[in-house]
Amino acid sequence: MNRRLLQFLQAENITQSQLADILSVARGSVSHILSGRNKPGYDFLESLLLHFPSLNLDWLMTGKGRMYRDSEPSDAPESASTDVLPVIHASLPARSVERITVFYSDNTFQDFVAKE
Repeated sequence: MNRRLLQFLQAENITQSQLADILSVARGSVSHILSGRNKPGYDFLESLLLHFPSLNLDWLMTGKGRMYRDSEPSDAPESASTDVLPVIHASLPARSVERITVFYSDNTFQDFVAKE
């Protein structure tokens, strides 16, 4: 996994130090993960995916698939609406949507939680 994380940093054109700053972790943590000394913990992976939502976790963890998740072009308006939850829920009968997080270009995000 450390090699794939390094590939991801190169693809994103960011340094180890920049990644540590983005994820708010110690710079040594990233260095130890990349050297293979330590394995990333849940908090590290969660923060990585929150800050880089297009990263394919399957690829990062196992090497299967592509580095980035396939994403469809968005024709959605700038402001999101909570009425999208029933539409998504209806299209996924085997699962239920618990939460949708929208990430904005100004590095903010908004969570939409499904009502039970």
